[in-house]
Amino acid sequence: MKFSDGNWMVREGFQVINPVEVYDFKINPQSLEVFAPPKHIAGRGGQLDTPLMHIRYSSPIPNVICVRMTHHKGKQDLGPHFSINQSQNNPLEITETEAALSLKSGQLSVDIRREEPWTVEYLWDNKHLTSSSSRGMGYIRSVDNTYVREQLDLSVGEFVYGLGERFTSFTKNGQSMDMWNRDGGTSTEQSYKNIPFYITNKGYGVFVNHPEEVSFEVGSEKVSKVQFSVSGEYLEYYIIGGANLKEVLGNYTSLTGKPALPPAWTFGLWLTTSFTTNYDEATVTGFVEGMAERNLPLRVFHFDCFWMKEFHWCDFEWDSRIFPEPEQMLTRLKSKGLKICVWINPYIAQRSHLFDEGMEKGYLVKRANGDVWQWDMWQPGMGLVDFTNPAACEWYASKLSKLIDMGVDSFKTDFGERIPTDVVYYDGSDPVKMHNYYTFLYNKVVFDVLKAKLGHNEAAVFARSATVGGQQFPVHWGGDCSANYESMAESLRGGLSLGLSGFGFWSHDIGGFENTSTADVYKRWIAFGLLSSHSRLHGNQSYRVPWTYDEEAVDVLRFFTNLKCSLMPYLFAASVDASVKGLPVMRGMVLEFAEDPTTHHLDRQYMLGDSLLVAPIFNDQGEAKFYLPQGTWTNFFTGESVQGERWISQSHTYLSVPLFVRPNSIIAVGNNNNLPDYDYADGVELQVYGFENDAKASTVVYSTDGQAEITVTVKRVGKELTVEVEGSSKPWTVVVKGIKEFSSIEGAATAVEATGLRLLPNDGQTKLVLQLS
Repeated sequence: MKFSDGNWMVREGFQVINPVEVYDFKINPQSLEVFAPPKHIAGRGGQLDTPLMHIRYSSPIPNVICVRMTHHKGKQDLGPHFSINQSQNNPLEITETEAALSLKSGQLSVDIRREEPWTVEYLWDNKHLTSSSSRGMGYIRSVDNTYVREQLDLSVGEFVYGLGERFTSFTKNGQSMDMWNRDGGTSTEQSYKNIPFYITNKGYGVFVNHPEEVSFEVGSEKVSKVQFSVSGEYLEYYIIGGANLKEVLGNYTSLTGKPALPPAWTFGLWLTTSFTTNYDEATVTGFVEGMAERNLPLRVFHFDCFWMKEFHWCDFEWDSRIFPEPEQMLTRLKSKGLKICVWINPYIAQRSHLFDEGMEKGYLVKRANGDVWQWDMWQPGMGLVDFTNPAACEWYASKLSKLIDMGVDSFKTDFGERIPTDVVYYDGSDPVKMHNYYTFLYNKVVFDVLKAKLGHNEAAVFARSATVGGQQFPVHWGGDCSANYESMAESLRGGLSLGLSGFGFWSHDIGGFENTSTADVYKRWIAFGLLSSHSRLHGNQSYRVPWTYDEEAVDVLRFFTNLKCSLMPYLFAASVDASVKGLPVMRGMVLEFAEDPTTHHLDRQYMLGDSLLVAPIFNDQGEAKFYLPQGTWTNFFTGESVQGERWISQSHTYLSVPLFVRPNSIIAVGNNNNLPDYDYADGVELQVYGFENDAKASTVVYSTDGQAEITVTVKRVGKELTVEVEGSSKPWTVVVKGIKEFSSIEGAATAVEATGLRLLPNDGQTKLVLQLS
């Protein structure tokens, strides 16, 4: 929201009150409180008829500073509130000098100038990050409302990322964004997943701790400022530091929650009925058998909305006209090695037999006069489950529990964005704050019942909406995209932005949701989709099985599905990192290469984990243009070495895509290309790429339950390359890419391959030493 009119004026209808000096302060054991008037107080008369801003600085965890600015603190705060993790041991340094007050948490500190002009500076290891300067922090009055805002400085060359799954430009500079969840598709400024957190290439993050609408002006009102504002009497935000962008994301997710580790089977290929297409058990079986006949590794089958009877959504009952024997059908499908997902949402239509039950027991959101809130959008007479009512949560979960007992393994939790604000909640929550927060409660209920019924690390949803903390309930998908290259590119921008907002796992509708793509777009989207953390074929009015496009599409889908399954030891390690460190599996280039300014704008390529670079093709000529950072990169398919720190142009067939391995990397490749969930350590191939002198790296091969099984360390000193493997009694091999000649080898026999050397360890040998020629 914009309040200023140019550099000097205020927009008509607004009065802006800014703190100008520290009049008084209070040092507490765990906080620093500052009292700041909007004018210099020269005497007792100046203390009358003036506002006073109360600004409290504290730190919930190391390297994070909380700032809470309050005007009038007597206003009721009905909630809800984001869950914020607190450290039990976080010693702070709070100091006072004549010139400034300071609070330090870890290596992050805030300095507050005591005299005019008002200046608050944030520093990492005594180096400037950003500042709130004169006329930045403010309390604002209008005719019918009040607001609190902050303006933080943007440095020259500083770029802002994140703020949720946003399909607009990857760098957010110059954009105005309101954190208000909407069902707007992928081609607008609206977002299904608004996250009031941003991160900059300068190495810090800012999280605005408000579930209600937060308005951001990123260099769009004042070009050298990021402004954020909320309606009300207070504003709370966190400055989040770190030694690099990865640490910043790690600290943010330590504050708001780490992503759960999804089950290994979820990384396989998902196929759906599509939305409004005609289908029954014969159609589903035909699809499943058609995939098997073509040797296409299918792991999950998803039933979209019409598994339930029209106008009865959601009653959680199979439409008996189409699926007369649902339990037997699911048993038949699961006997083919499939997991099952079904579509749900949080609405109860009036024709559902559950509507009367929910109305009678008070499980549905109400209007102020006590009526059940209803409307006719989506389904006639829809009510909305009130997840602030614990009994309603149990009721909703009990319906899902019966489906799990029937054989359902996962739920696609659609919607959660169209949440009304003219309602009353069971627990008295503020309905404006609940608009965004509702999706957290909704997805938590579904995720928790899956975890309770299926066990630890077996729960997974497929969610469209999200807010802060929603990263704890993976997986999320990008929503309704169109079947063209432009929508494919905007989907990637959304996924990379979400990854820089604390979310570890993300998917999208391969081939596009709306309309039907050309065979060309479908085949290019397959490569992108199978080189994403999660991979789903889904459409609206048409099927997404490959043979409806052409026979080559079948080959392309088989090739990239096989590739992903074989890469699962590597991908699952990246997924464990996501759950432990809060890092996304699909990473914007800036996250890995912040020191290279060329990467700061890149949004048509990404890192899959920390070592594989993917550059999807977005045109019907098969042309790729992408950037490789510094070092010797290796083409994963051909083994060709390419020098980086330059742009590369290539042409690719449908059975190829730019997939390059970072220098000094170890890629663990599995011995199974038909399943995503298998014993990753058994027969694993440890591919070693481009190790330079004095380079050292390690990787871990995990079991499908997230336990470390093999730790691999590779180092090179001069012409000596050493590989050490710990913790495995299972067979493994090492392939050193790009090297065919050597002077000696200890601990293994060798075989020369087209792209390098295969090292076959002697019995029981865990250390291999290769002397290069």
